Amino acid sequence: MENIEKEIVIIGAGLTGLTLAFYLRKRGKNVLILEKNERTGGVINTVTEKGFTYETGPSTGVLSSLEIVELFEDLVQQCSLQVAAKGANKRYIWKKTKWEALPSGLLSAVRTPLFTLKDKLRILGELFRKAGGTPNESVADLVVRRLGKSFLDYAVDPFLSGVYAGDPSQLITRHALPKLYALEQNYGGFVRGTIAKQKEAKTDPQRAQHKKVTRQVFSVVDGLKKLTETLHEQIGNANILTNCKDLSIQPTASGFSIQFRQNSDDVKSILASKVITTIGGYALADVIPFADASDLKHFAETTYSPVIQIAVGYNHWSGIKLDAFGGLISSKDKRSVLGVLFPSAIFPYRAPEGGALLSVFMGGTKRKDLLLLPDTEIEKLVKAELKILMKVDAEPDLLRIHRYQHAIAQYDVKTDDRLKSISNIEKKYPGLIIAGSIRDGIGMSDRVKQAKILAKELMMT
Repeated sequence: MENIEKEIVIIGAGLTGLTLAFYLRKRGKNVLILEKNERTGGVINTVTEKGFTYETGPSTGVLSSLEIVELFEDLVQQCSLQVAAKGANKRYIWKKTKWEALPSGLLSAVRTPLFTLKDKLRILGELFRKAGGTPNESVADLVVRRLGKSFLDYAVDPFLSGVYAGDPSQLITRHALPKLYALEQNYGGFVRGTIAKQKEAKTDPQRAQHKKVTRQVFSVVDGLKKLTETLHEQIGNANILTNCKDLSIQPTASGFSIQFRQNSDDVKSILASKVITTIGGYALADVIPFADASDLKHFAETTYSPVIQIAVGYNHWSGIKLDAFGGLISSKDKRSVLGVLFPSAIFPYRAPEGGALLSVFMGGTKRKDLLLLPDTEIEKLVKAELKILMKVDAEPDLLRIHRYQHAIAQYDVKTDDRLKSISNIEKKYPGLIIAGSIRDGIGMSDRVKQAKILAKELMMT
């Protein structure tokens, strides 16, 4: 069995792995990516079919970190950032029988029927409420304590359905929404914190750089797949191996040995000084079997929200006006969908002229049962829901269903144990780094930020 020697091996060719390899290769490092699937990009994929261009994984990203902005600057010649139309700032929340616009300011918050009068008045007292002292306070408990139940039901609950497909009573604020947690802990509350942050921004010596972090919704011309394809091209085919099955790592005296089968061939072996895993927690036990069982169990116990994403296209749109990013639905209303996004309303060329492309999400931690339904039942449910939510009776010209059993890692009460296990393993086996969405955030911006920080750290060792 031939041993190939590499300086750094990355397990997983999703956005994290590709970004990490891109920056390491850019600095001259000898890097190899091993990916189990036939294609790179992870859950990111774009399909053009019947005049529609739709995403089968994440629909959009947010320019919420300097690292994601800088990545697009580094790839500007090969990959064009596409910022959403102004309508993307508008979001709808479904309440009982109709869509209501999510408030965008104080005046609209006072007028909206989404929140009760009692809770609107509670906002005035938010300035004077003490900061919480429970490190593992859930998002639900925090919001009810500071703002009131209706803010949880018709703002935070649907928001977390859109981001985590999760349950606010299970998500821990400190991990799931660290910036929100910091506002209360560092400044005493949301209002005080927001005002203080705005003042700090004006005197920030890196203000010019941070102004690039616009928090705008983005995609890529020709779809998000163009981003991962560009990263792949920049890294080079010679530095990426796909179809790597039965992969397992073992520590050696000088680093690590990685064994795997490619395309059902004989076992291959690679020796590396450093190994970075970017795969899901559910897959780690097979990849690093040498780690203590007490640590591996915390990866296996990572909670994931299952999600069904359905792309629905109409050549001629006859439903409600599509003038927003989309609409989200509170679990309080007990509908079968988490939300409906309107990609064709915020990005050009996603649907035929006069038509529409919708992206429907179902499942999540509260409706895992829907993953058990066959496609025929999912299709019936989607059509029935869109008839009510979007006022559309026409048969769709495109309907494609994509299922993800391990869609989004949940930053719940198990997170501290998971992070401690990562630390334990990395300390015991220097040169092994456990990355990916089981830590440091689940969004595209989070993935790029983690990868670029890791690349800088690896360049220093």
